[in-house]
Amino acid sequence: MKESTMPRTSEIKFTIQLDDKNLPKKIEWEATDAGFEGKKVCSSMMISLWDREEKVTMGIDLWTKEMMIDDMNIHFFQIFNKISDTYLRATSNNEISQIIRNFSSEFAAKLNLLKNVK
Repeated sequence: MKESTMPRTSEIKFTIQLDDKNLPKKIEWEATDAGFEGKKVCSSMMISLWDREEKVTMGIDLWTKEMMIDDMNIHFFQIFNKISDTYLRATSNNEISQIIRNFSSEFAAKLNLLKNVK
């Protein structure tokens, strides 16, 4: 007889401290399954949400004043690579995943990032 698993809930929480112009001053996040306790500070966040009914992507893109352009360039490079990986896992379409990865490499080369990227 197969054991049924109980549904569980995982929570991700973002806390955004704003300055007097309502711009992000500090971004913190925490998650019940994060593997660490408490809040962690970050300088930028990009969240994409798919609205199934409207068939539209909504986004939340925030960054603090401390986020330097060089760091933002590296951040985008890593996002493009992550999109390539996620797309491949979601669709098994290696050809399109590779197109995204190639774009990421061109982006990095154009900005001379490869010497700075892990």
